[in-house]
Formats: sequence, structure tokens, C-alpha cells
Amino acid sequence: MMLILTRNRVLLAFNIIMKIKQSIVIAVTCLFLTVSSFGQSIKVAVAANLQGVIKVLGKDFAKKTGIEIEPIVGSSGNLATQIKNGAPFDVFLSADMGFPETLYKEGFSLKPPAIYAYGSLIICSTQDIGFENWERLLMSERIKKIAIANPAIAPYGKAAEESLKLKGVIDDVKPKIVTGESIAQVNTYITTGVVDVGFTTRALVKDAEGKTILYWKEIDPKSYTPIKQGMVIIKQSKENVNALKFYEYLLSPAAKAILKEYGYGV
Repeated sequence: MMLILTRNRVLLAFNIIMKIKQSIVIAVTCLFLTVSSFGQSIKVAVAANLQGVIKVLGKDFAKKTGIEIEPIVGSSGNLATQIKNGAPFDVFLSADMGFPETLYKEGFSLKPPAIYAYGSLIICSTQDIGFENWERLLMSERIKKIAIANPAIAPYGKAAEESLKLKGVIDDVKPKIVTGESIAQVNTYITTGVVDVGFTTRALVKDAEGKTILYWKEIDPKSYTPIKQGMVIIKQSKENVNALKFYEYLLSPAAKAILKEYGYGV
């Protein structure tokens, strides 16, 4: 009788020990998964027009997921070229759909691009010179320098060129044009007064709040091809899971609210 009781006690103790071990293993695994999601980062190639808003988006994304983003800012065309040459980016946020679509067709992205925002083109200056009839203003002697991003690699530059052609003033103002390699460079020309006026993204108005007084007018969106901003996940990405999380985040209501605050259509 005593032997049976002893055996039962041993079995009971063994079961208790095994349950404790299982609980410890589960707890450690959960802790590892939690910790592993934090401190991770993904490299995001970012079109220059997003230079300001990407910081806000990145902060909100990190707060929600624990995943940091490392933005690499440049013109959409230059970033696309870098991706083709093997740059270790995880996600590409372009200022148009053309470059992402080309990357997909050439096998550099996991799936077709998705539109995450619609851009707005404005004419802008640090001078209160009036933009009621901006095309006539550009031809006047008052305007000496006009900043435009390189149309070949910067979608906002392409949109500005299209609008100038439609208005019939492109040839008249060509001698005054100062070309920036990206919209970020154009923004610097505008805010520092290097040029009299510039064509840029409406997001600059939000970026400059409390820093620089700007005068601007939105360009009629019918005068240029709609600026559909697309994104893709890069195929050689080593962080596909986290890249997908960021991709899905940009399509979420939280990200759309931030983009809308910066003047983008969503």
C-alpha cells in the first residue's frame, strides 16, 4: 500500500515538473517572438516628395509593430536604377506608377505595384507675388529663375513640364528653368530663395509649417497626368515578412490619415 502511494506521488511530481517545463518553454518562446519583432528594421527606398511625411509614417508604424524603417530618399528614377543594380532595399515608394510597374515587369518585385497615394502639384514661392495667372507671371521680367525637378527621373518634374506645355509657355520659360535632381532639391531652392518660384508637391506646405512662410497655388490637375504614387516589395528583400507589414500598413486607415494631412489624395 505504501509502495503504491509512493509511486503515485512520484508520478504526480513528475507531471507537475513537466507542466512547469512546458510553461517555461512557452513563456520563453513568447518572449523571444515579442523581442524579435522589436529592434528589427527594413530599408525603404523613398521618393523625395515623401521626405517629410515618411518620418511621421515611420514613427507610427514603429509604434504599432516595433519595426523601424530606414528611409533612403531620392528621385524615383534614381532609386529604381539602384534597385536594378542590386541595392538592398525592402520596399520602394515611388512618386509614380511607371517605375514600380517596370520593376515588376522586369522581375524585381514580388507582386504588381499598389497605389498608396495621389500627389498634388503646386507652384510655390517665398515671395507674395500672386499666382492668379501664373503662366503669364512666369514669362514676366519679375521671374528670373524657376525650379523644376528633372522630368526624366522625377514624376513631379514631369507633371510640371506637362502643365507648362499645355499652357503653351514651355519654350518661353525654358531659359529660366533651374533643374533639380529631385523634388527635395527643388524644395531647397524654393525655401532658401535661390529661385523665384518652383513647381513642387503640396506636401512642402505641411513640411514648412512654422519654419518658412510660403505662397502657393495648386496647379489644375487636369493639366498633367494624374500622379499615382505606387509601391512594391523588392524580390531580393531579406525582410519580406516585415516588408509586407509595412506595405499593408501604408494601405491602412492610419497611414491614409497621415498622408491626407500632408496634402495627398488617398
